Amino acid sequence: MLSMTNLLSQTWFIFLMGATLIGAVLSAVHHAEVIAHKTGEPYGTLVLSISVTIIEVSLIISMMLTGHEGSEFIARDAVFATVMIVINGVIGLCIFVGGLKHHEMSFRNEGTNSALAVLTALATFILVMPMVTVSTPGPDFTKSQLAFAGIASFALYVAFLLFQTITHRDYYLPKVHSKREDSSEHAAKPSNSKTAVSAVLLLLSLIAVVGLAEALSPAIEAGVKAAGAPKTVVGIAIAMLVLLPEGFAAVRASRANRLQSSLNLALGSALASIGLTIPTVAAIAIFFDLQLSLGITSLNMVLMYLSFFIGALTLAIGRTTLLQGVVHLIIFFEYLFLSLVP
Repeated sequence: MLSMTNLLSQTWFIFLMGATLIGAVLSAVHHAEVIAHKTGEPYGTLVLSISVTIIEVSLIISMMLTGHEGSEFIARDAVFATVMIVINGVIGLCIFVGGLKHHEMSFRNEGTNSALAVLTALATFILVMPMVTVSTPGPDFTKSQLAFAGIASFALYVAFLLFQTITHRDYYLPKVHSKREDSSEHAAKPSNSKTAVSAVLLLLSLIAVVGLAEALSPAIEAGVKAAGAPKTVVGIAIAMLVLLPEGFAAVRASRANRLQSSLNLALGSALASIGLTIPTVAAIAIFFDLQLSLGITSLNMVLMYLSFFIGALTLAIGRTTLLQGVVHLIIFFEYLFLSLVP
């Protein structure tokens, strides 16, 4: 009876902590959206992407430092899951939901194609190269290779940011067909004082997320183990948790016929997930002498490059229809199923 009582109390504690964590994540993204509205495109989506990446990094590092069995794969599984969820789940849902309401939506393919090209290179550097290098067996880099991969990823991400925010900013701005359409889609910008308050609350929310993530990480691993699910599910759970509120923001934008904003959010998150998360995790792994395995299996390589190929076709002409959303969502469900039944 005592053990049952302890189990129930632990379950309720985990549930309460999980609900609080989700609330902190939603709060962080809400205040990031306020700042994003003040700064405008494409700086706004950058604020959201970096905020989400901080959350993801905190979850990954807290699980890596526990040293539990399989912790060396957490970063790989979370980053790969982020790429697959963004390319197929978030973008597919945005196109599908927007297609149901608007039938056809348009965007600037110059910016989205550039972002997808950078994402393909980053994913190959980090998730595929460890499987084909010969200095170490299996899915691991040597320390020098890991350091170089982290530096190269960060440099490529910074180059993309300069391209997005300075040299070719107009590639990431929504197409405006009329002044009336522009005014109807955008509310008045928040005041300076409201933006400052949101900046402080955003910082506090992120601190809360870091603390709650560290407290909950053992429970997440124990739950996956008790369910008998593959350990890759932990990475998927992390990615879904941190992308859920941003996914809502992207879908909301697509329903308002602002697919450009949706794509900026989605692709920006995937790019930050590799370009910022991997260098940070790599530095910590080298400093604390932690094992870090980043190479994905051949099955996941096929799914990833299928996603990039279909994504390139989807983003090629600057217009989307409902069918393209269906294709991406089916690939997403295929990924989820094969993660459970590889």
